[in-house]
Amino acid sequence: MNAMTGFFYVFAAILVFAAVRVITAKNPVHAALFLVLAFFSASALWMLLEAEFLAISLVLVYVGAVMVLFLFVVMMVDLNLDKIRAGFWKNLPVATIVGSLIAFQMSVVLMRGFWDPNAEAPKQAANNTGALGKLLYTEYLYPFEVAALILLVAMVAAIALTLRKRKDTKSQNPSEQVRVKAADRVKLVSMPADLDRKQTKSGQ
Repeated sequence: MNAMTGFFYVFAAILVFAAVRVITAKNPVHAALFLVLAFFSASALWMLLEAEFLAISLVLVYVGAVMVLFLFVVMMVDLNLDKIRAGFWKNLPVATIVGSLIAFQMSVVLMRGFWDPNAEAPKQAANNTGALGKLLYTEYLYPFEVAALILLVAMVAAIALTLRKRKDTKSQNPSEQVRVKAADRVKLVSMPADLDRKQTKSGQ
């Protein structure tokens, strides 16, 4: 076993561990941080496969933007964890079947190269970034635009969740504070001085 194979198994083990902790962690913030670790491990695997563009995109887009947004949403939205976990055991059989089916499909795709030793290795492009960009903006332009639209809708929905008003919290409106005038907050009342009142009492 050479060094590349050893690195692959190390990063793959970290990725599997982080993925399991994402769905088993009780704290949603911890789950989001384990998802960040899973993204970094997957990025390292992409680097081992010499797909530098995909590795950098995974770190910049998902870790640098999407996961930061997820963390803000998780920390700012008041999540009722007891209500979320209420149907866990009820939905576990269906989730197990779906997860097993996905794992079986991925194993079939990944193990195909090991079953057929005579299969030719795919030709590597001289510039994988250029080849990927050419495919994205020619043959896969429509799916690429659909994916961008879905991400935009998800981002708008996450921002809308953080901006919702709750009855049990107090908030400030900066625009109203900037436009406020002294007459709106302070009312001047004319009252007689204490000396005048004393003279009035003594004269009586």
